[in-house]
Amino acid sequence: MADKFRPFLKQLATGRWFSVFASFLIMIGAGSTYVFGTYSKAIKTQFDYSQTEINTLGFAKDLGSNLGVFAGLLGEIAPPWVLFVVGSFLNFFSYFMIWLSLTHRIAKPQLWQMFIYICLAANSQNFANTAVLVTSVRNFPDRRGIILGLLKGFVGIGGAIVTQFYLALHGHDNPASLVLLLAWFPTLISSLFFLSIRTINMRRHPEELRVLYHLLYVSIILALFLLFLTVSQKQAAFSSAGYASGAAVIIGLLLMPLLIAVREELMLFKLNGQTDKNSSPAVFTPEMKTSSSSTTKNNESLSPIEEIPELNSPTCCSNIVNKPERGEDFSILQALFSKDMGLIFVATLCGCGSSIAAIDNIGQIGESLGYPSKSISIFVSWVSIFSFFGRVGSGFISETLMTKYKLPRPLMFAFSHLLTCIGMLFVAFPYPGSIYVASLTIGFGFGAQVPIIFAILSELFGLKYYATIFNCAQLAVPIGSYVLNVDVIGKLYDIEATKDGGIRDGNGLTCKGAHCFSGSFLVLAVVVLIGGLASLVLAFRTRNFYKGDVYKKYREDMWIPQSDMEFYCLDDKKKVVNDNFPRIVMPPKYNFLNVI
Repeated sequence: MADKFRPFLKQLATGRWFSVFASFLIMIGAGSTYVFGTYSKAIKTQFDYSQTEINTLGFAKDLGSNLGVFAGLLGEIAPPWVLFVVGSFLNFFSYFMIWLSLTHRIAKPQLWQMFIYICLAANSQNFANTAVLVTSVRNFPDRRGIILGLLKGFVGIGGAIVTQFYLALHGHDNPASLVLLLAWFPTLISSLFFLSIRTINMRRHPEELRVLYHLLYVSIILALFLLFLTVSQKQAAFSSAGYASGAAVIIGLLLMPLLIAVREELMLFKLNGQTDKNSSPAVFTPEMKTSSSSTTKNNESLSPIEEIPELNSPTCCSNIVNKPERGEDFSILQALFSKDMGLIFVATLCGCGSSIAAIDNIGQIGESLGYPSKSISIFVSWVSIFSFFGRVGSGFISETLMTKYKLPRPLMFAFSHLLTCIGMLFVAFPYPGSIYVASLTIGFGFGAQVPIIFAILSELFGLKYYATIFNCAQLAVPIGSYVLNVDVIGKLYDIEATKDGGIRDGNGLTCKGAHCFSGSFLVLAVVVLIGGLASLVLAFRTRNFYKGDVYKKYREDMWIPQSDMEFYCLDDKKKVVNDNFPRIVMPPKYNFLNVI
């Protein structure tokens, strides 16, 4: 019996859908950077930091989480598992040092030392993030908006999931234990699944979109359950058993993508079994015959140099001025010095930089307005949860608007800036309960921006140097975060605190009242609008590009006739039929051409 299932288990473990399941879990660990608002108050009180100093540490987190150039360059020359090893080591070391500091097991660190610890902790997630995103985009080249939305959605929801695990294990008011959880949990997940993340060269699943929607439904159910938990925890006091039960349900929902992966791989496994027993000739549709014959002729006429276009491709340092057409593979410098990249940089700096600055201060905002500590934890979780809805929503919606209605994806980028701006105004002009609305709106708006940025970069500049290009582009985030978080929010907060007669009493410089953040968030609202205008300009410039078939080159059929290849079609009952929608089943010894 074991021998019978061993081939299936091998196919499952090496299949694309198990890789997607593993990617979801790894991206949850990467969401640990979004719980900084939960333990930042403990750092502030333990070490007597001012708001400017704690915002400087927030900038360290933003710098580390967006300084992914090193991960991108490493990803160009090393397999994904190397990135996971490096990231896991940095994650455990940095969070463990923070935990030792908070528990007084080592001497009180200087501000610059804590800056390095937090920066390394956040930067460690770039290695896992780069490995997963680049591999997934290559495995799903013509569904990249959808797969990026799902993956970045699990990053966004990761903060809420980690928070629930923390509550189940340790309860409230134990931030040091939360930091220890952040040290071992992402490291453990990456260590278990790092070998599953790799580029898999195979044909597109003919029911791929259906499977991706099933994964979307499961993730939405998970997010709604987390929302229910956070609201319930606000209204009633949970016991240890209640927190544990909630965490158990979350684990069960996280296993649902694994069941979907088993279902899809089992169907393919059965079809492969039919292929081995069936020696009937291949079934071609007219379109397949045309594609096959034309490809054969083209292959016969190609010279060896033409068959390997990379031999004539420009290096990263050449032809910076003579850029290729949008959608082709840009070199790194060609992409960085393009006008489109300049607009993306401005929009990202203004939109994501402002959002991160707001999210980093959500705990202090709630404290200044007199919200209890339990409500502040809910703010942090709501930002994470609605960031998830923004990410998956923008991924699926922008993909539909682009492929069906030919609308440029940057339009959705501009819309996300508008939502973020509205959220900033709820903080600038607060009323009772407005921070709940602000955390929802800012979280959704910021979440919507993230997958759109990554999708736009892959569409405009190609996939050849994608790992480095998107990591270079997101350097705009820490720049915007530093200016807005430290120089705007932090300094204006300290000024208002000083006006109120605030002093350092061992718990940091504090400010109470609506005026503490109103001026700075009004500035942030204006900055976000500027980013939205940059997105609109980008949409205007790329309108003709998006009117075409952006993914055409990734969907072109390139058939290689082989005597023992079998082409099958499925009806709704999974029976083999002769249809115009072929399912392709190949013996393991053959590999499909890689479109990357």
